[in-house]
Amino acid sequence: MAYNFTNKVAIITGGISGIGLATVEKFAKLGAKVVIGDIQKEEYKEAAFTNLKNKGINLDQLTYVHTDVTANSANENLLKTAISSFGGVDFVVANSGIAKDQRSEEMTYEDFKKIIDVNLNGVFSLDKLAIDYWLKNKKKGSIVNTGSILSFVGTPGLSHYCASKGGVKLLTQTLALEQAKNGIRVNCINPGYIRTPLLEFLPKDKYDALVDLHPMGRLGEPEEIANAIAFLVSDEASFITGTTLLVDGGYTAQ
Repeated sequence: MAYNFTNKVAIITGGISGIGLATVEKFAKLGAKVVIGDIQKEEYKEAAFTNLKNKGINLDQLTYVHTDVTANSANENLLKTAISSFGGVDFVVANSGIAKDQRSEEMTYEDFKKIIDVNLNGVFSLDKLAIDYWLKNKKKGSIVNTGSILSFVGTPGLSHYCASKGGVKLLTQTLALEQAKNGIRVNCINPGYIRTPLLEFLPKDKYDALVDLHPMGRLGEPEEIANAIAFLVSDEASFITGTTLLVDGGYTAQ
């Protein structure tokens, strides 16, 4: 299915690696201009941009803003950059997230709060800023928030992550209900375990155990999640809002 995002502007957080980088590439190939927000160091940004250029992406379509999504002012800066650099914003992909394997008896309140601040509060901050912009300017817009299979099921050692991603799921549904009549769609993408460099550095037994959790017998690819995100923001999904789309190789069907 082909879309045309020419004359569209997207903000994508967590866009320097993994799912975020694959989504930047997908949107840019479809013609969008993209504002990338990420907290990664400059050398990671340079490596990502080199990778994109080597894949034929015109870097004039992209601009990077060093962003800590836990600061509302940083998310305001993303929106201001989209407006000043490209004339507005049409799509938001709130994708920044962190995780830490840590049982509840081992974590501190600060550990829990940090995960919630990035994975949930940062999503709300960017979503609200975009919604306010669209309402003020009487424009339609489309948001995709990144949830997880752990928006649906709990996993020992990840109580803070599960709580944050469960919150993203219900935040998405509630914002979608509030904004449906305003032409603003809000959806949630919920990946299974995705093959990223981080997971590939796991010991083979732990990596294989993750693979075995998925009935399709493999991990997902970042590009597969990017494809689903592109569909959700596109006009092909014009009657879809408030959905939580699982892209998990059957993980949650078990």
